[in-house]
Amino acid sequence: MPYLSHIFLYPIKSVTGIQVNQWKVTKTGLEYDRQWMLVDEQQQFLSQRRLHKMARIKTRIQDDQLIVSAPGQTDLSLALEPLQQDSINVTIWHDQCSAQTISHIADQWFSEFLQTPCRLVYQPKTSQRPVSPQYAHASDQTSFSDGFPFLIAANASLALLNQKMGLSLSMQRFRPNLVISDSASYAEDTWRSINIGDISFRLPKPCSRCSVPQINPETAMTDKKEPLYTLSRTRKWNNKVYFGQTALHDNKGYLQVGDKLTIHQSGPAQPPLL
Repeated sequence: MPYLSHIFLYPIKSVTGIQVNQWKVTKTGLEYDRQWMLVDEQQQFLSQRRLHKMARIKTRIQDDQLIVSAPGQTDLSLALEPLQQDSINVTIWHDQCSAQTISHIADQWFSEFLQTPCRLVYQPKTSQRPVSPQYAHASDQTSFSDGFPFLIAANASLALLNQKMGLSLSMQRFRPNLVISDSASYAEDTWRSINIGDISFRLPKPCSRCSVPQINPETAMTDKKEPLYTLSRTRKWNNKVYFGQTALHDNKGYLQVGDKLTIHQSGPAQPPLL
């Protein structure tokens, strides 16, 4: 039976995530997942697509602090519940939402390491960002994710992709929140409604991939070929390549490694490649 084998949260959008064994699910997804974000001088979000060096920034949660580290930098400690600061409007793709600044110290830390002017912002609980109504219910919300609160991928899918590439790339390249084991490769393409433990999920669309999986998360160096070359041969549809499924959750609670996955509804593969 398929089960949840890994949980990853990414407190700061597009920097290294944290692997946990159990975690709380809130209205926007995993607690603290992409609740912070870096923006440029135009208040546009920053990501590894533009600044590969973001892959070298690591995070961990210790007591009531988010600890941020990077090579050559003194660790930066951020309160998990920041004091109220100035409010600004930020842009994530086509969405605009309200965010809260953190501090000049944080802005300077990231600007120095990334060698570009930037600011760290936070999504307060008073700020609501709905998911696209094309795929979601009116009540569905997300934080500073690309658009959905969860990304689900299967270990067997990566194993097959690695086999076709003749490589052993890690799942971290694809930045999923939830990784499933003991399923068939790309079985997740057919899942529409599932439960993982006590949390129910809807899987409305597959995840199209950009250049981020080409970035080595340990070195921030870019592979000019894989995995996009093999994905373009095996997982291309309508001029995009796909790996993993976006997901929306119907309730709050906790997820734990080892939770069983139950399939309630299946459908034609999305993308239609099987």
